Amino acid sequence: MSRKVAYCGVLTALAMILGYVEMAVNFNFAIPGIKLGLANVISVIGLYILSPGYIFVILISRIMLSGLLFGNMMSITYSLAGGLLSLVIMVVMKKMKIFSVYGISMAGAVSHNIAQVLVASVYVNNIHVMYYAPVLLIAGVVTGFLIGIISKRVIMFNNN
Repeated sequence: MSRKVAYCGVLTALAMILGYVEMAVNFNFAIPGIKLGLANVISVIGLYILSPGYIFVILISRIMLSGLLFGNMMSITYSLAGGLLSLVIMVVMKKMKIFSVYGISMAGAVSHNIAQVLVASVYVNNIHVMYYAPVLLIAGVVTGFLIGIISKRVIMFNNN
């Protein structure tokens, strides 16, 4: 039990560091709102070394702490919506045991973007925000695949 709590602390800190590095370096994809989502590497890796409950705690802790330290209430709202839907989708897909790390990561990224577009359309009270969804979905597939590559390598290293 104490080992898993320690994993949660370390993984939360790593996710916060990765999120901060991504914010500080500002990887520019030339399309507003597109991020690589480096902190999501931790969620994907966590699915393979911890139970979903622990990943939930890491996700909520990372979002709340990062939002309070580096963001605002809107960033917390968007991140919670995206992170929670993403986690649910990834957990379900992993339990099905037919999807690869890449597929799970891509589905997580796409569902994250879907949740954020839905929150944005409610927040601005305008359904036209949904016109941006196809761009975000394509970006989610690409960034999700990249996060999947990183995650797979770390998982393979951890298993050796």
